[in-house]
Amino acid sequence: MAFNKAFDMLRSPADSPKITLGLMTPAGPELSHGTMVPPENSIDLARQAEQLGFSGIWVRDVPLAIPQGLTVTDKQATYLDDPFLMLGAMAGATSTIALGTAATVLPLRHPLHVAKSALTLDRLSQGRFVLGIGSGDRPEEFEIFGKNLDDRRTDIQAGWATLRAALSPDPTERATLKYTPTTPPESQIPMIAVGSARQTVQWIARNADGWATYYRPAEAQVGRLDLWDKARGDTRPLLISSMGLQLTEGDAHKEIALGVKIGSQELVEHLHRMSKMGVDHVIFNIQGRPADEVLSQISEEVLPHL
Repeated sequence: MAFNKAFDMLRSPADSPKITLGLMTPAGPELSHGTMVPPENSIDLARQAEQLGFSGIWVRDVPLAIPQGLTVTDKQATYLDDPFLMLGAMAGATSTIALGTAATVLPLRHPLHVAKSALTLDRLSQGRFVLGIGSGDRPEEFEIFGKNLDDRRTDIQAGWATLRAALSPDPTERATLKYTPTTPPESQIPMIAVGSARQTVQWIARNADGWATYYRPAEAQVGRLDLWDKARGDTRPLLISSMGLQLTEGDAHKEIALGVKIGSQELVEHLHRMSKMGVDHVIFNIQGRPADEVLSQISEEVLPHL
């Protein structure tokens, strides 16, 4: 199966392994204040990330602004632009960086609508699009959209099969669809499972072109990645880790929710450990400081040492 250009952008060649870096968008203080990040900020970050040598730019999919938080006083709603439209704008502003969703909430979208958007983005970006798929976890959204939260596992599997056929250049695979959204893509558009997508690791290894797992301390990842290695066998799907990052200007280490507060030198060491464990690509969810400042620090103090 020949993948589009995005697949190789996110993973270095097997004979010269090197972890690649990506950025989650949007990023900014607006996310925690009930307002929206200006779209031009995210587009500028995509340009900057590309210029500094990052390999991927990713967008979230949050269909509705449902307040989230551990307590009533902590609850905040996150307002986000449509991920496919935002990636379309980024595609027009960049030329060499991979573009992906992390993750499209497939149970709340018809797979053929998702396929249409994915195929269009792949055309706009000239083969730089990766479709990350997740199950969603907000009961309020499922109720409003008339979907059953308990059906996520089977909804993902059924939608996955439809998407696989629609996103394939193979006439045999596409023949399973009565009507297709567009003409065939030039190459296979990668489909990545984000989180567990309510599936077993074995299912993901058989059906997905990659797996994006959430941050855990390196020692806590060993067991999960051993399961992944056994499940994938001789195949080599992408292995991606999403990581909350509070990058400091000095030495520091503190675990935060789904991430770490850390200095540049220790971040380099952490990324080398992740690379040795088989991780191909790390998506940074930048927190605490302006993202453009952090990107510049990573380009000067981290990327040259990977």
